Amino acid sequence: MGCALDKGFGQDVAAIAEIAAVPRILEVICRTTGMGFAAVARVTEERWIVCQVLDNIHFGLEPGGELPVETTLCHEVRQAHEVVAIDNVAEDELYCSHHTPAMYGFQSYISVPIMLSDGRFFGTLCAIDPKPARLKNPETIGMFKLFAELIAIHLDANEKLASSEANLLDERRIAELRDQFIAVLGHDLRNPLAAIDAGTKILLRNPLEDKMRSVANLMQASVLRMSGLIDNVLDFARGKLGGGLTLDKESKPLEPTLKQVISEIETAWPERKVETEFDLAVPFYGDHNRIAQLFSNLLGNAVAHGSEDTPARVVARTDASGLTLSIANQGKPIPPDNLTRLFQPFYRSDDKTRMEGLGLGLFIASEIARAHGGRLEVISTKAETRFTFSTTPGV
Repeated sequence: MGCALDKGFGQDVAAIAEIAAVPRILEVICRTTGMGFAAVARVTEERWIVCQVLDNIHFGLEPGGELPVETTLCHEVRQAHEVVAIDNVAEDELYCSHHTPAMYGFQSYISVPIMLSDGRFFGTLCAIDPKPARLKNPETIGMFKLFAELIAIHLDANEKLASSEANLLDERRIAELRDQFIAVLGHDLRNPLAAIDAGTKILLRNPLEDKMRSVANLMQASVLRMSGLIDNVLDFARGKLGGGLTLDKESKPLEPTLKQVISEIETAWPERKVETEFDLAVPFYGDHNRIAQLFSNLLGNAVAHGSEDTPARVVARTDASGLTLSIANQGKPIPPDNLTRLFQPFYRSDDKTRMEGLGLGLFIASEIARAHGGRLEVISTKAETRFTFSTTPGV
């Protein structure tokens, strides 16, 4: 009457053992019915395993003990999901010649299915005795059904608790991975990039042959682009893995912020021109570093994808109604189907160029706009492609 338990059945036995009410339930069953053996059994198509037992007739089973499933009436309960109750095997027309009572020597028997909330069959709450007993009555069957339902409720609750604990563990692991990921981006990549940036700036401050200056400009463009990619991936990691975009708002003139970005872009792209029209007398209240990030993403795109023989055009205004910042370039228009997906993370157009990035720049720009209570919109025609960031007052 035994067989080695695998991990799954061992967990089932342990799950029943964790329900403190089960021993009391088995005791009440035996005292109420006068039967000498009661058990909770895990029943599958292949196996019958006792999870908890009260054995006053020395049947010989302990938790983890097993009977061949095909020799049990619980096998029929599993198939039909119906109660089987026998007062006296010798007088029962259906079971008087059944092999199971003859094999195990019992005269009275009852087995009730334990059904979990999602419809899965777990096993049975059952009882046997070598003497007849009054079982086929509403009171006894109702008691067994109530106890079986109570056991199922406990199993469901424990399963949900285990799932919640597993999810919590996964969240902790994700948090650890997030911290490691951000640490790599924020330190291990930024430091060597800063060294390259400083080196190229020193080179560009000194007289250089045209070819060497061109190489230094290309290096500076790559540094600027890599820095932007790191910023975008960092913000995406914070936003999606926890924390979200953070803003450090202050009220001050916006023009120096925008001019700094333009200077960086023009240094990286000396052959491209940027025209500006600023009306920024009213200080802007917001996170100026974030606005610089948004502007750098948009202006970098305009320079990279716009027509090479026409300048990118920047128009910025602050007034009582807030900030309006637009960046326009001439060139091939964005297909209408692409416009609807342009601000999605990791979106990359079908018409890829050598400057195609991770597809996070416009997504992060739109998130910065949203964090400021504003919106980022785009219009693209044969005449021009224009991105416009606008805020509302009091945000």
